[in-house]
Amino acid sequence: MRKKSTSKGLTVNAIAGTHVVLLGFDLAAARRRGCLGFAIQREDHEEDERYWMTGTKTFQSTSDLGLGGQASSRQHPFQSFQWSDYSAKPDHKYTYKVLPLYGTPQQLKEGEPLSVDVTTEVEFGDPHSVFFNRGAVASQEYARRFLNKTPEEAGPEAFKWLSRGLMEAFTTFIRRAKDDRFGIYGAIYEFQWPDTLAVIKEAHNNGADVHVLYDGTSGSSGPKEKNETAIEDAQIKGLCIPRTTGKMMHNKFFVLTKNDKPIAVWTGSTNLTENGIFGHSNVGHLFEDADTAVAYLEYWNELKSNPVAKTEKAWMADNNPAPPDPWKEDAVHVFSPRTGLDVLQWYADIAASAKKGLFMTFAFGMHKFFQDVYEKEDEVIKFALMEKEGNGAGLTQGKIDITRIRKLPNVVVAVAKNITLNSFDRWLQERPGLPEAQVRYIHDKFMLVDPLGDKPVVVTGSANFSKASTDTNNENMLVIRNDKRVADIYLGEFMRCYSHYAFREAVAIAKENGEADWKPNYLVEDDSWQKDYFTDGSSRFLRRQFFAGS
Repeated sequence: MRKKSTSKGLTVNAIAGTHVVLLGFDLAAARRRGCLGFAIQREDHEEDERYWMTGTKTFQSTSDLGLGGQASSRQHPFQSFQWSDYSAKPDHKYTYKVLPLYGTPQQLKEGEPLSVDVTTEVEFGDPHSVFFNRGAVASQEYARRFLNKTPEEAGPEAFKWLSRGLMEAFTTFIRRAKDDRFGIYGAIYEFQWPDTLAVIKEAHNNGADVHVLYDGTSGSSGPKEKNETAIEDAQIKGLCIPRTTGKMMHNKFFVLTKNDKPIAVWTGSTNLTENGIFGHSNVGHLFEDADTAVAYLEYWNELKSNPVAKTEKAWMADNNPAPPDPWKEDAVHVFSPRTGLDVLQWYADIAASAKKGLFMTFAFGMHKFFQDVYEKEDEVIKFALMEKEGNGAGLTQGKIDITRIRKLPNVVVAVAKNITLNSFDRWLQERPGLPEAQVRYIHDKFMLVDPLGDKPVVVTGSANFSKASTDTNNENMLVIRNDKRVADIYLGEFMRCYSHYAFREAVAIAKENGEADWKPNYLVEDDSWQKDYFTDGSSRFLRRQFFAGS
């Protein structure tokens, strides 16, 4: 949900997803002078709690936090015009009081506050339900809670915290197939986490018609061997079918049927592995739409026949023409592989249509089509969150390209890292991710175009916005228009991961530049921290306008 309030020169714009509440602020000129930042108090009406939110930056003259410490924003305010609550719970009513603070760090004075009431979204909605895992093994909170042990060492609570409802939602979805009226038809690249295989077996034992296609293509880098070992261990070999032709069966979807009629699709970026569910950032997206489910089941049947690439591309041309012309539907499904890169260009054209904001994840570099979009200097704030700048032989050139692109004032890029500092730097050392992880941090594949507008666009699924994901691999994507609830959830999660990793990259760059004695920045002790937010054309200026809804 969205809620915007303005009073006496202060604006607060709230965007509530399921687990994240974004707040954007603005101050009229008359209220800026002497403002040292914002204190934020949260009242949880469900649990009858009220407290000041905390952060890790302090005024040097009044506090110096210990290792892994937190400070109340009432004494050490947030010096930003955008702040997010990442500890919100689904379907909760909250009141956020935003309090500008003036004076000096030693004697802070309260300005006129402004409160906004929000209710976070429910997890299971109609027709869309969106579930993001924590995606933050590399975090101060994980280090505090679980002493940086592996999840196996830390125990079930660590897995639950990292899953953040993703594993539970998948399990709930599969368990809807509770008797012989139902069917489950899955297509999955990596199929290895024992609990997910167990729930598939449970559905079969309850009488449901269950079949799972998995990537069984040969090659040293593929998941075939691990998939088949896990399938053998779970004793579900009779339910599973290897996809052995083609380059890569990279899908992650499951179709639910009832009385032989498709009724819902589970899709997204999540492989059913330890790292997919609990490690790097991923999303599971449930779409309760019969027409879409029918299309996915038709695609599943095409995959089941194990066609060669030429046959597949011909099937796509006949059964899944894309981009749509004209584009009429608010939900469009796109399957791969297909002839040419028309669909990839369509995604880039959608990105280029942004009027206010563009937000994209890139797991393995940025294709030239999207570089062209990001390299346009305009009034559109453009965020990119990346696992790395490129892949394989393309990494060196990717670093050159991203370095060039991020110099533009309207482009904001973060490449994921973890904290490697020691106790002298205040920060707890973090795990770099789960063991044996090809992707440590960012595995999502989604794009948001004008997510706070009246007609947002969300593109989400299994494809990496790359050439191979369009003309070579088996992939699926959903293009969703005009759904503010979906856009609000995705935007909150994007900013959660972006903020988390942007800081870590900044630390890594400082260390690479030889700042061996790097220390975290302290809060500024006068109002000069505001300057960039009111410098026309700067990235912070554009961010303030976007999140405040200006």
